[in-house]
Amino acid sequence: MADYTDPRKVILYPVSGDKAFRLMEMENKLVFVVDRSANKRTIANAVEDLYKVKVAKLNVVNTNRGLKKAYVQLAPEHSAEEIATRLGVL
Repeated sequence: MADYTDPRKVILYPVSGDKAFRLMEMENKLVFVVDRSANKRTIANAVEDLYKVKVAKLNVVNTNRGLKKAYVQLAPEHSAEEIATRLGVL
């Protein structure tokens, strides 16, 4: 397991596609490509540290292209669209 003292080593970059925008608007979710060896707890902690939000739910998917995507649902008091705007995705 890699050393994840820096959350930017866990969260590689946000995903910006049609499905990601739909999830952002409808379900208050953000999608990130993450390090392949990161687990759910590490990913949730990195998102909370980097963006100062509370994670309500987290799903992880390994793609057939060798990427690992994290679908992060934020707590209702935080807006996924506001975070995406801060990131420059919107």
